[in-house]
Amino acid sequence: MPSLSTLKQTAFAPGLTAGEADAQVVASGMRLTDDRIRGRGAGLNMSGRFEISTCEVFDDGWSSLEELAPFKTEVQIEKPRTIITKNQSPDLSFDRSINPYRGCEHGCVYCFARPTHAYMGLSAGVDFEAKLFAKPDAPRLLERELSKPGYKVQPIAIGTNTDPYQPVERQWRITRQLLEVLEAAGHPVGIVTKSALVVRDIDILSRMAAKGLARVALSVTTLDRKLARTLEPRASTPEKRLEAIRALSQAGIPVSVMAAPVIPGLNDHEIERILDSAKAAGADAAGYVMLRLPIEVSPLFRDWLLRHYPDRYRHVMSLVRSMRGGKDYDAEFGTRMRGTGPYAWQISRRFELTAKRLGLNLRKSPLRTDHFVPPHGEGVQLSLL
Repeated sequence: MPSLSTLKQTAFAPGLTAGEADAQVVASGMRLTDDRIRGRGAGLNMSGRFEISTCEVFDDGWSSLEELAPFKTEVQIEKPRTIITKNQSPDLSFDRSINPYRGCEHGCVYCFARPTHAYMGLSAGVDFEAKLFAKPDAPRLLERELSKPGYKVQPIAIGTNTDPYQPVERQWRITRQLLEVLEAAGHPVGIVTKSALVVRDIDILSRMAAKGLARVALSVTTLDRKLARTLEPRASTPEKRLEAIRALSQAGIPVSVMAAPVIPGLNDHEIERILDSAKAAGADAAGYVMLRLPIEVSPLFRDWLLRHYPDRYRHVMSLVRSMRGGKDYDAEFGTRMRGTGPYAWQISRRFELTAKRLGLNLRKSPLRTDHFVPPHGEGVQLSLL
């Protein structure tokens, strides 16, 4: 049975038809059965790339595969030493972020964060969606880090890697506790999510927004419910996200819409409709990101196309590679979010003209930092002098 790297060279080699590629994947035995992955985005669950051995499903003729249970969501507790992650990427508008969860139950097949599960010895496939890690100590750690002498205030972004309002947040409530710490300290925060659950915390966010301390960005990938159901199986429906934008806006919370990711040949024709709908719901700003397919995400996305949109397989991947120098992905700073070439330029112009027509991105008020007061609560080491 081939490894993932072999599968990339065979089933996902450029030039193959959808039928040929699909036959190669089926023959490899790596694709999981529909009954085991119902409600999941990925169709593969290959071993992590850092593992010294690989595990493969193999039918020995005793029909034992029929006994394998569907993947169920499991949550383990992770105990990090720190909770604020710093970055120096020139592509990002923030230099620090918090992710209360590792892995994401939304199951978006295109998620660029999937490869991070390999650091936990798990698969970027279904494991990323079903084997999650929660960080219940995050609020205490945040309080401690904000209290450190010399801490310099800049907006903290929540939800930059995995969604802070994914379904398990209803039970764990870690994101809400983080917001409570940030509000008490007068610390600015920006949230990125594709979940309508964010409206649960309107009480906190509206108070912070009144002081210029909060902004929320809702990701709306498509307005097509059928596409959304397979592309982002456990995320809020497009209608619910637009309703969330409206509710947040009416509560006085600045809201942006993220048309992300733009997938060529699949949802690119929806850019104008997404921005129109978000503006009507109350969004005052917008952004977009082109599809990114790093490391394990590429074979997962290709397999998803073969399962759901085989007729568009070659066209979509041809456009993707035309923006990435002939590759599935190029991680070069400055171009990884947008791509290069004529097609990428066309998408950029369409977005800019639509945003201008709708009056989006006209006023960009930075979040305030002058309300910050270092916390002195539980978990904070007080001065001895």
